[in-house]
Amino acid sequence: MKDNFTRLQSIVGKQLGIDPSKVKLESDFGRELGADSLDVVELVMAIEDEFEVNIEDQSASQIATVQDVLNYLERN
Repeated sequence: MKDNFTRLQSIVGKQLGIDPSKVKLESDFGRELGADSLDVVELVMAIEDEFEVNIEDQSASQIATVQDVLNYLERN
């Protein structure tokens, strides 16, 4: 089974149309990976589906990097 980071790399790569290997822990979705607000909403939905979690809007608004997502997943 893939670890959570590898799964996130795959999701982010697919959603943003980039090579998953370019997705690093410190990657900022907007500044470094080029995600706009709609991309972020779609990313959150894809993450929710993949990890079977519900990310509240308030929590989603605080997620800026891949590491932020991993931290959220560990807490929930």
